[in-house]
This record gives sequence, structure tokens and C-alpha cells, in this order.
Amino acid sequence: MDDPLRLEVIVASVRPERFAPVVADWFLRTARADTGLDVGFIDLAHTPLPTDLTTTPQVEAFRERIGAADGFIAVTSEYNHGYPASLKTALDSAKREWRAKPIGFVGYGGLSGGLRAIEQLRQVVAEIHMVSLRESVSFHEAKRKFDADGNTADGAAVDAAQRLLRQWAWWARHLRTARRTDPYPG
Repeated sequence: MDDPLRLEVIVASVRPERFAPVVADWFLRTARADTGLDVGFIDLAHTPLPTDLTTTPQVEAFRERIGAADGFIAVTSEYNHGYPASLKTALDSAKREWRAKPIGFVGYGGLSGGLRAIEQLRQVVAEIHMVSLRESVSFHEAKRKFDADGNTADGAAVDAAQRLLRQWAWWARHLRTARRTDPYPG
């Protein structure tokens, strides 16, 4: 494809012993199997964003990368019924760069599978003029859902990931065209 859609997969958890890399690597393999996508990876554990929202060279580079993307998938854990503070800092570190772009979610955690975090995030991304996709992927008791090689036999999650990527690509393609022909007035 001459002009592939640019998807940035953002990994939210920054905890030292996080499970995020297992879930993120699985989703990245799934997304990269789609040849119509140019898939990037932003690991917030390795993306220095100041919590006081000052502008630094790292923040400027982050904003440029967000601005160049056609949309996002956030891989998020659920901590204490919410999403990680690192993801809120990332969302607050850019502004116009997020606008009129789709975002989907891959959640994981204990019994809720990250769904409470995802529901909270839908409110936040609406405020910054993003399009939150209805479909999401959720891993309940995530550590039991993956084998030693990072693969899952969770058919519902595999199916949800495919639906999420198809919906993401549809929104990304149409919103990219709209941003080019009629810039978003936000």
C-alpha cells in the first residue's frame, strides 16, 4: 500500500514488574500482520514526559510523533479501578495532535479485565476530541490467558482484536481524509 495508515500502539503501564509487555507484544504481532498498517510502538515506561507538563525536547518529539499518527490503540492495565497516571500524563502532554483521530483500547487486569479503566478513558479522550472505538479487547485474569511464548488461546480476545483493528482502520482512513480536505475545527 502506497500510503499505509500509521497506528501508534501506546503501552500505559510503567510499573517495574508490569505484565504490559506480554499483552502489548501479542497485540503488536496481531496489528503488524495487517499489511495496510504502519505500526509504531510507544512505551510510556521509556518515554520521559514531565508531570508538570513543561515543554522539553522529549515532549516536542512525543507531540510530533502523535501528530504524525493516524490513530492509536492504548494497551492499558487497570489499577485500583482506574487507568495508569502515565497515560493521563501522555494524553495531557499533547493537544491538537490527538484531535479527530481514532483510539481503541486493549485492557487487562483481574476480574474486570481493564474494562473500568477503558470506560474512564472514553470520557477523557472525548474531551480531547478523539473518536473512541466501541470495540475493545479485554483480558480478565490476564496472567492466566497467555502461555510462556506470549500467545493466547482466548478466542474472544483474538476475535475482538480483529474487529477492533477493522473498525480502527475504517475510522483512521476516513478521518485522515477529512483532516486533509476539511481540517478539524476543534
